[in-house]
Amino acid sequence: MPPAKKRTRSYDSAKTRAAVLAQFRNVRDGVAALTPEQLAAPTRLGEWTVRELAAHVTMALGAVARHLGEPEPARQELALADWPMATATAAARIDEDTRAIDTSDLPGLYERTAALYEERVAAAADGRLVGARLGAMTLADFLVTRALEMVVHTDDLNAATGAGIPYDRQALAACVRLLADALATKAPGGAVEVRIPPYAVVQCVEGPRHTRGTPPNVVETDPLTWIRLATGRAEWAAEKEAAHVSASGERADLSAVLPVLS
Repeated sequence: MPPAKKRTRSYDSAKTRAAVLAQFRNVRDGVAALTPEQLAAPTRLGEWTVRELAAHVTMALGAVARHLGEPEPARQELALADWPMATATAAARIDEDTRAIDTSDLPGLYERTAALYEERVAAAADGRLVGARLGAMTLADFLVTRALEMVVHTDDLNAATGAGIPYDRQALAACVRLLADALATKAPGGAVEVRIPPYAVVQCVEGPRHTRGTPPNVVETDPLTWIRLATGRAEWAAEKEAAHVSASGERADLSAVLPVLS
C-alpha cells in the first residue's frame, strides 16, 4: 500500500495574528532599551549591524500591511511548507531593501509599522491572497511566516546584544512547526521521527517506516536549538556534541538536510 498522505497542518489564525503583533512589541521594547553602542554592534547576519537588523524586523511586519494595500493576486502560488526553502532566492533583494530603511527614528518606525499592521489586518479575511515577495499566499499562511520572522530575528538580536527579549509562546510554536514541516517537505519519508517538545513531531527521511512502538530513528531537541539548526545558525555536529540534540538510530543524522531556511 502507498504511504498515507500527510495532512496539512492547520493554524489558529486569530492566535497567529495576535502572536505576530505580540512578538513585534517584544522586539520593539527590547530595541528601545538598547544603547547606541549596542545598535552599532555586529550581528551573525553578514554585515548587518544591530540597527539594520532592528530595521529589518519592521520591514518583515510592514510587508503584511503593504501587500494588503495592493490588488489581490489572481491565484495562490506558494504553499506554506515550501516558503522556508524559497527564501534563499530573495536574500540579495532583502539585504538591499533593509539597508534602504531610514533608521534615524527606530521608535517611531516601530510605532507606525504596528499601527498600520493592526489597521489593515483587522479588516482582512484569512483567505485573502497577498502578493508576497516569494509568491502569492493566503493571508493566514503569510502571517505564519511573519511569526517565524519575528522569532528568528528575536534570537538574532538576543545573540548580538544579550538583551533577553522574550518569546511569545504562540509565535514560538508557529515558528517551530513551520520549520519542522519544511523539513518533512524537503526530506519526505517516515524513517526518522523529529521531536521538538512541546510544539512539534514530524516524520521525515526515506527508509523503512515504523507503524507502532518506539521508532528506530529519533531526533529530539529544544525549540531554540531546532530553530538555529533549521535556519543555519547552528551546526548539527556542534549541537549534538553539546548535548543540545539527541539522535538515536543509523538514519538519525540530519546534517545533510539542514538547514531548511537560509
